[in-house]
Amino acid sequence: MPDTHPLKIESIFHPSDFSEASEVAFAHALKLALIARAKLRILHVAADAHADWHDFPGVRATLVRWGLISPDSPRGAVADLGIEIRKVISESDNPVRSCLSYLEKHPADLIVLAIRTHEDRLGWLHKHIGEPIARNSGLMTLFLPRGVSGFVSVQDGSVSLRKILVPITTKPRPQPAIEAVRRLTEHLRVPAGRVTLLYIGADAETPAVKTPENSGWEWIRMTRPGEPTPMILATAEAIQADLIVMTTDGPDGFLDGLRGTTSERVLRHATCPVLILPAGTVLG
Repeated sequence: MPDTHPLKIESIFHPSDFSEASEVAFAHALKLALIARAKLRILHVAADAHADWHDFPGVRATLVRWGLISPDSPRGAVADLGIEIRKVISESDNPVRSCLSYLEKHPADLIVLAIRTHEDRLGWLHKHIGEPIARNSGLMTLFLPRGVSGFVSVQDGSVSLRKILVPITTKPRPQPAIEAVRRLTEHLRVPAGRVTLLYIGADAETPAVKTPENSGWEWIRMTRPGEPTPMILATAEAIQADLIVMTTDGPDGFLDGLRGTTSERVLRHATCPVLILPAGTVLG
């Protein structure tokens, strides 16, 4: 049996702490929802009852700014775009538990969230919150580090995804990540760019991969010696990556992959969005 399975994105989960970083993550979540014609669930966890509905990112205002609906369009204009939006406030002092509880009742295919660095503890979406949500849900997750504008413009919704870094290993197999990148660039309608496949180790041990043909994208294979985390981060900086795509090895490996190992360390220091894929998952 094949070890990959197509995943159609029908529901996107976006936890928000109403910060500027979460606004950037919201733009990415909304753009992906529009492309996939998916449901978008926005959850804010408040320790008290003082959260205000007006604090949520303005979906309608954003779509007007992006030129997708007119300011005087009817209420049903958002639904006419093929998306369904729901905003939820959960009163709790445990954001991780609240997010995971919500996901149990309302399953999602993709999580999109902002994440603070290890040096920034402001807000509740720092690494000790964002990473456990992704780790314990086992879902495909797009992380937007604080201070990073990402590849979707908050102002006009345009996509600036031209350089993607994919670290590859023999296990998990790299092919699912390559397929995910291909489908992502197709769905985002990005006609050309460069994907760098980075293997840390000896040239002779580089895993065999099949890259798309005639896609308009250039696929570069690179082998470097050294420790994985610093080499991934250095390469991402050198090529000015717009996105890093990393695959983890199934449910157990996913737990390990975000707990003190390469994925977590890359997340802590990345200066671009990071997409984490459980092994066997590709974008549908």
